[in-house]
Order: sequence, then C-alpha cells, then structure tokens
Amino acid sequence: MNHDVQTVRSFEHPGQGRKRAKSTPKGRQIDPLAAEEIALLLGDRPRRRDLLIEHLHLIQDTYRQISAAHLAALADEMKLAFAEVFETATFYAHFDVVKEGEADIAPLTIRVCDSLTCAMLGAEKLLQELQTTAGPGIRVVRAPCVGRCDTAPAAEVGHHFVDHATVANVLAAAKAGDTHAHLPKYIDYDAYVAGGGYGLLDRLRSGKLKKEDLLKSLDDASLRGLGGAGFPTGRKWRAVLGEPGPRLMAINGDEGEPGTFKDRYYLETDPHRFIEGMLIGACVVEAPDVYIYLRDEYPASREILEREIAKLPPGGPVLHMRRGAGAYICGEESSLLESIEGKRGLPRHKPPYPFQVGLFGLPTLINNIETLWWVRDVVEKGAEWWQSHGRNDRHGLRSYSVSGRVKNPGMKLAPAGLTVRELIDEFCGGMADGHQFHAYLPGGASGGILPAAMDDIPLDFGTLEKYGCFIGSAAVIILSEHDSVKGAALNLMRFFEDESCGQCTPCRVGTQKAALLMQKPVWNRELLDELSQAMRDASICGLGQAASNPLTTVIKYFPDEFLPKEAAE
Repeated sequence: MNHDVQTVRSFEHPGQGRKRAKSTPKGRQIDPLAAEEIALLLGDRPRRRDLLIEHLHLIQDTYRQISAAHLAALADEMKLAFAEVFETATFYAHFDVVKEGEADIAPLTIRVCDSLTCAMLGAEKLLQELQTTAGPGIRVVRAPCVGRCDTAPAAEVGHHFVDHATVANVLAAAKAGDTHAHLPKYIDYDAYVAGGGYGLLDRLRSGKLKKEDLLKSLDDASLRGLGGAGFPTGRKWRAVLGEPGPRLMAINGDEGEPGTFKDRYYLETDPHRFIEGMLIGACVVEAPDVYIYLRDEYPASREILEREIAKLPPGGPVLHMRRGAGAYICGEESSLLESIEGKRGLPRHKPPYPFQVGLFGLPTLINNIETLWWVRDVVEKGAEWWQSHGRNDRHGLRSYSVSGRVKNPGMKLAPAGLTVRELIDEFCGGMADGHQFHAYLPGGASGGILPAAMDDIPLDFGTLEKYGCFIGSAAVIILSEHDSVKGAALNLMRFFEDESCGQCTPCRVGTQKAALLMQKPVWNRELLDELSQAMRDASICGLGQAASNPLTTVIKYFPDEFLPKEAAE
C-alpha cells in the first residue's frame, strides 16, 4: 500500500458506476520554499539528532521566529517526526513557534525580567509602561531570571541587556538598533598564559603531575561542587574514572536560579581559568569530548568562550558548545544531558546516575563552571591555602551573588561560613539608604527565606538545613521592611510553576495549586503544608522537591505575614 496517498471510494448511486475520488496527500506536507530555506540555512552542518536545538536556534536567529513550515521542513531534513521536533521547539521559552494561522511575531522582542530582585526594584511597572509605549514592531514580554540581579531591574533588547532598566534607556536601545551582546573587558588567552596559565594542564598532560596527586589536592582541600549540590569534587572525578570507558564530560553553565550570577561573572572576567579547569577534568577522566552547556541568557559569555576556545593550541578533547533555550529545569544535571542530546529537558529517573550512564549512554563527568574555575588555584596554591580561608569553623572561599536592598550588590568573594550580617556590612557597604534589614534568602529561590533576627547563621553547606533552608549556589537576596515576604514567596512559587517541566504530577500540579492558594488573603496552612510535603516526597527532581521551601519558611518564621492580624497576635 502506498502510505503517501490515501484513496477512497465514492458511494454507488443508481445509474452510476464506481468512481475513485482524487488521491489526496496524507500527513503534513513540506512547503518547497521552506525546505529550500532550511537546506540553505543548515548548509553542510550535520543533521544529527543531538543538534536539533542548535538548528532551532539557527532558524530563530535568522527569522526571529520559527514557523510551522520551517518546523516541518527541519523535521524532514533531519529525518525526524514532526511531533518530535514540535515538542522540543515548544518546550523551550526562547523559541518563538508560530503555529499555522497565527500572525508573525514582531521583528524585535524586549524581555523584562520579573524574578524576585527585579520585581522588588520595579520590574512590573517597567513591563506595563513598555507594553504601552513600545509601539509597533516591538513585542514586550516577561522573562524569568536573566542572571543580572546585581543591576536590577534588567531588560533584554534582542540579545543586548540593559542594566538598571528604565523605559527611556530600553526604548533608546531599541530605537538605535542596539540588539547585540556587549562584551566586557576580560583576561584573554595571551594575558592568561603570560600569568602562568595552562602550566598546570601541561604538567598533567606530560605526566610530571600524576592524576592521583592532583586528585589528592582536591580531596585535601575539600573542594565541593559549587553549582548548588556541594558534592566533593575529587570523589566525583574518581567515580567517573572508575567506570569503563569511553567517558564524556559535560559543563553545567545553565545558571538559572533566581539571584545567581557568579558563573557569568567568572566567564566575563577570567574565562581561561575555567577552561583550564575543564581541560584538567577531561584529562583526568580521559574524556575525548566535552560539551559546554551555557544558558541562552548569557550571549556575551558565549561569544567570549567561542573566541577564546578558538585560540587554544591543537590537541586535547573536542569542545562542543551547546546553547540553552530558556529552561530553568536544564540546570538539573540529567535534564541538561537530555537537552544536550537535542531533546526536551525532562529529568531522568535515578539510578542509574550520570557518572554511570550519562550523555549518550556513557559515563559522564558533570561539573559547574565555578567549581572548575577554582581547580588551578587549589592545586597550585595547595589545600592548606584553600583551607586557610573561612569563618565560624568553616573552610574555603565562596562566591556570594548578592542582590536586593544593599548599597553595593554584586559578586562577593568572601570566606565560607560568614554570616549574612557580615556579608552586608563588610562586603556590601551596608543596607541601601532608607532600608532596614528585614529578611533574606540564603540560597536563591529554592533556599528558603529567613528573618533578619536569624542573622548569625554561618552561610555554608550543612549549616542551614536544620532551619529548612540551604546555601545552594550562594545567591543571597536581601529584603527590607518595604518588601512583602509573603509577596516574595508568591513570586518564587510562580517562577517554579512556570519553569516546571510538567513531567511529574506533584511538581506540575503542586506548584500551580500552591500559587493559587498563596494568592488568597489568608493562607490555609494545613493544606499548604500537606501540598508541600507531597511535592517534597514525590517529585522526580530537585525543582519540585525544593519549590516549597520559601513557602514553608514563611509559614514558620513570618506568621504575621500570612495569618490575619488577630491570629498572629
């Protein structure tokens, strides 16, 4: 049977013979013009399944949207089912898919960050005013955290970020056509090598430095994963090395936790320190290929990496740049692997763990950007140097992303274990004028919210868990008496609701129901507690498991915020 056409027989009527209806095409048809455009756009690029998201970015960048005709042509070109391409394209927020019959998207898109710090500093008003005044040809939409909390509110015009955004400076950038990423000054390859860079890597590759000695340095320093989980780095490298080869390496640069921007800081100031740490890790686990997954909200970081990687001498692993597309869930390690493979970022069930069965089914070493950034210093300066830093019986250095109501927000390199009061007073110039310290988030959106009265807790791994919080990626957001803690928790829950991948019911439905309940004037504590417990116990990954932390800590530490006044008293 011919599967490309379908034939039907007409009903027989008196005085008529059988007649065949015209053959009609079955299934979605490929538009010849769209097919030609996709073929030209892809050129001699491979049509591999894992490059689907990269090819979608190519279409988006070229046409500022992805039409149904281009989706169908791409599916045909890559020998994939249309449904497979469609579900991947519509999963990611940065792909503007235009379905059949819908109007084209405006030529220019302005995204206004509405995550917590930006919301505290006027993002909602900015969004509304821009939507009213932007004019034809410009689309203004909300965006989740873009990693510029220290210069909030932030807006993105095309791929150019406007810090301390106002209606005037955002529209000025749009009018001037200033839509490309601006590169900051940074230490390039020549300057890095002149300062002794890549000497450690050369010693390792030549055999002058033994793998075991390097791993011992990491163990002795107790260097931990600085993306949030805090797993010991040396132990992770040993675990991957213990698996049969071939092995791969993946870099988690999807820094999407609201309040976090430390990785961007390191990539935009001293990128080769990260690159050297990455190449050292690949050498230790003998990975012939390394996949660098970087969030789409960091176009300047991506351009810097592409420029500087091109300057590396030949030899070593093959480095593959992979571009995220606006999905917070891809910061979860198994979701990140799925995205690198060109799929929707759905978390995998564990076990098996990525160090056993990871990217393309092979044992995979996954590290955060900042973790690798520290490898050179820890090994060259020694474990004692690293351990010499710290306060309150804690050891090492931490990169705190500080935003909110402080005079000098930004990335603060400080001793591990200092308190939030020390962080504010010694590293941030105190509270902003006209603001008194009221509450703080010690670990980003999922790390919980604590009152100012609890300002003496060391900020480090293992110190906050008994209070229902955790340090995570050390994103510290400071609230004042002018901010609603209840409103902050709702902002965070709406973020989790929007960013849930939808794969498991506890997270997909739980975040939605929690956001609805939290909008009520008086919170139903019993119902919210029950819902939070279900999300913690039954969600597949950390997003759903930790999404209720801001909610439960507000209930615990700020009863006057969610109860009627007479009940709180």
